Amino acid sequence: QVQLVESGGQLVQAGGSPRLSCAASGRTFSSYDMAWFRQAPGKARGFVATIWTDGSTYYVDSVKGRFTISRDNAKNTVYLQMYSLKPEDTGVYYCAAGVGTVVAGRGMNYWGKGTLVTVSS
Repeated sequence: QVQLVESGGQLVQAGGSPRLSCAASGRTFSSYDMAWFRQAPGKARGFVATIWTDGSTYYVDSVKGRFTISRDNAKNTVYLQMYSLKPEDTGVYYCAAGVGTVVAGRGMNYWGKGTLVTVSS
C-alpha cells in the first residue's frame, strides 16, 4: 500500500508556472505508475497526466506543451510542472498511483487528498 501527499498548490496569476509535488510512502515507489488528475469547481475529476514506471508519459490534450510530469524514484516523488497557466486550469489537483496500468489514467488504486491551484485572470 502507498500513501500520497500532494503539495505546491497556490494562488497564481494567469501565465504562472508553479510546480506540484506528490510524496509517496513505501519502498516500492518505482513500481507504481503515477498520475495527476484535477477537479475544477462544479465538475467531475479528470485525468491530466501520467508517467509509467519506464518514464514514458501521456497528457490530456488541454495541457500538452504546458505541463510536464516527472518522477524521482530516489525521492519517492512525482512532480507536475505547470507553465502558462490559464484560469481554466483552476482546480484541486490529485496525485494517484497504480500498478501495471495500460490505459492512461485508468486503474489507479491509491489517491492523495489533493492540493488546490487557483489561477486568477
